[in-house]
Amino acid sequence: MKKVILFLVIVFGLGSGPCVKAEELDWEDISTGSFDFRSVWIDPVTPNFILAGSRSGIARSENGGISWRSVLSVRGEKRGVNYILSVGNNFYACTENGLYLSSDRGRNWKRIFKGRNAFEADCRALTAAQGQLFLGTGGGLFISRDNGRIWQRVIVKPGGSGILVIISKGSNVYAACADGVFKSRDNGDSWERVYSKHSTEISAEAPDIVEDRDEGERCSSINYLAFDAESNRMYLATSSGVMISNDEGRSWENLSDYGLLSKDVRKIFVFDNSDIRALTQSGIFAYRDGRWQEESFGLSAGDVRFLGQDNSGILYAACEKGLFRGRAGKKSRGFFNTPPDYDQWEPKINEVQKAAISYAEVDPEKIRNWRRQAGKKALLPDMNISVGRNTSDLWHWESGSSTKSEDDILRKGNDAIDWDVSLSWDLGELIWNNDQTSIDTRSRLMVQLRDDILDEVNKAYFERIRLREEINNLTIEDRKRRFEKELRLRELTATLDSLTGGLFSQTASKY
Repeated sequence: MKKVILFLVIVFGLGSGPCVKAEELDWEDISTGSFDFRSVWIDPVTPNFILAGSRSGIARSENGGISWRSVLSVRGEKRGVNYILSVGNNFYACTENGLYLSSDRGRNWKRIFKGRNAFEADCRALTAAQGQLFLGTGGGLFISRDNGRIWQRVIVKPGGSGILVIISKGSNVYAACADGVFKSRDNGDSWERVYSKHSTEISAEAPDIVEDRDEGERCSSINYLAFDAESNRMYLATSSGVMISNDEGRSWENLSDYGLLSKDVRKIFVFDNSDIRALTQSGIFAYRDGRWQEESFGLSAGDVRFLGQDNSGILYAACEKGLFRGRAGKKSRGFFNTPPDYDQWEPKINEVQKAAISYAEVDPEKIRNWRRQAGKKALLPDMNISVGRNTSDLWHWESGSSTKSEDDILRKGNDAIDWDVSLSWDLGELIWNNDQTSIDTRSRLMVQLRDDILDEVNKAYFERIRLREEINNLTIEDRKRRFEKELRLRELTATLDSLTGGLFSQTASKY
């Protein structure tokens, strides 16, 4: 995270360097009020024909998203549509409750694979190669050589593993699992590992972040796999960035993360003309001229799950809050070449980040204080204090006289108070105590929260700068666009104020 912050500060702080031209995308909601989309397929010949997979089925449009008709309603408790594929005249839908086939351009569907349990029913990926269908599920890999009538489960790796994505490249088939990429040269009969997840490097700039993660989180896990037919390259999305292979998976190297706000790349797509895009929790990023550029500014759609592109280069995004189409707008005039004209009072990005961390009380020092205080706990003793009353003593008085009536009579003694204090130490807690376990759990949650806050702050801060630059370039006559952008600018300012405890408002009041 600190490397990302340093990169952004350097980019905006220097007035020299190459000018990066980027096209803005104007996003349009074409889902007519529906939401929670998981996948999308666009006809490469007729872009008006669209199939969109949601959390419960598939909707079909023949007029470019103006109107939709539900064509598949998946039954069961889990019904999401993860992936849609066309092979010749057949359409396949990978759902959380089996694989479905349509032979009439998506009008009617029938289930051709359901699996033996919930894991196998969770169909995630599909590809066709050498007349065979390769189906990836949460319960492993299945192959059909008769268009889905009979399925055979194959072992990709010892112990089995859920399949995330499958791609075919000539006679080779690649299957990606969470912990490795496997390759088959013989139609799925045997598999070899060509990539395995690796331990992430511990950053010297932010060791506390890695320290707070458990062993599973310290490994770079695999999320997605894509193939570029034009350049003959493979791209692998991992939790620590994008990997690239130029030799069919025999060797891999890191692709530049320059401009990528989050290294946890969830999916990667390669469209025509080697057009590469990545999905992260921060949005959609395009890879051009050796750097990543965000294309999801202005896309208020929640989580982005899947991307598609038609033959004219128009981008489609299946998102948590709808299905969106992104059309290219005007080109920016070298935004990264000259720093924007900041107002005198505006705080810099590092000030905003520090204020957000302080306001949310997620500073890394807080975790270290917890650990130090837990270690000192053993120096303090456990104290026990007990108090009691004692009235059990009896006594009598003998005066030696035989005439006194009260001689030699037993009497109860006066009330007595007994008390004691005990101190004890457990010196073993100087090495380890049970509080460390709860601190580990809370620290992991705090690190995750801190990363989410910083991502939101970075995105809002730099979108705000971009909007200010756009407003400065608008003509006086363009009142409508000016009003909309100024309204959005105020909204972003309010968002940053809410994340930082009013930093922008407090800073502005000083001038």
